[in-house]
Amino acid sequence: HVQLVESGGGWVQARDSLRLSCGASGRTDSIHGMAWFRQAPRKAREFVAAMDWRGGGTWHVDSVKGRFTISGDNAKNTVNLQMDSLKPEDTARYYCAATSRSVNWWIQSNYNYWGQGTQVTVSS
Repeated sequence: HVQLVESGGGWVQARDSLRLSCGASGRTDSIHGMAWFRQAPRKAREFVAAMDWRGGGTWHVDSVKGRFTISGDNAKNTVNLQMDSLKPEDTARYYCAATSRSVNWWIQSNYNYWGQGTQVTVSS
């Protein structure tokens, strides 16, 4: 089993930056990929970014490309999400997820481990 704990959320103004971090513990040797998803009020949870833990590739949803960057350190079992130029529409609860399979990284049903989430609120 893998446990995930997120940190770094908060309340910021538009155009500010935040850095989210997620630490993994437990059976971290089983992790093939890690990702960030988010869920805004009254909306479905959506993919934000993912990282292939073994190959190093990264993917970002179009709405955050050029503003958000996922990075990770598999020696430290951490994955980060640097969020720059934040917009009010980025307001959501952000969840860290991990998968023990090398599959389509943007599909949340492929992830078998989830953190509790951290709230990000961006005011205009």
